[in-house]
Amino acid sequence: MINRQAPIQADPLAASVVQIQASHSAALLVQQRQHTIAMAEATRSFKVVGTPKVAKIVPVPAPAGGAPTVTVPLPSPGTAQAIGYQLLPAFGFDAKTQFGCMDQIFSRESGWRVNAANASGAYGIPQALPGSKMAMFGAAWQTSATVQIKWGIWYMKQRYGSPCNAWAFWQGHGWY
Repeated sequence: MINRQAPIQADPLAASVVQIQASHSAALLVQQRQHTIAMAEATRSFKVVGTPKVAKIVPVPAPAGGAPTVTVPLPSPGTAQAIGYQLLPAFGFDAKTQFGCMDQIFSRESGWRVNAANASGAYGIPQALPGSKMAMFGAAWQTSATVQIKWGIWYMKQRYGSPCNAWAFWQGHGWY
């Protein structure tokens, strides 16, 4: 026989679970899980768009009676990557968490080559269109990995908030 007079006691464990599910932390975990699922799905649909073409550097003759033109060797992709890793903190990013995303983009866009160009006119490591936009970080935008990478990180921060957000966009669209 059921005693209808006895008060129903709430289960403290069940009450705790309900509180956790309604917490801000739980909502953030759900959001992160959904983001991870979306990133995994974007990775499955990834396709290589094309390979970058390298621009030809045409030597500029010295003016009559003027000083000879000095050519500077272009930095290697490995040197450019090291520069990129070192520059991330100057823009407020943790290099350990953001470099991989930046590396994914720049590897696909230009192979980290300062003289990479494509048919649409995009130029350099970040494939700026037009390339002259990068001059805001230095006059040597055509040959300086530092200038190009500074502009690329600045662009990712301004447009996407971070290199990893830019990479997430790139994965879904094939460009950033």
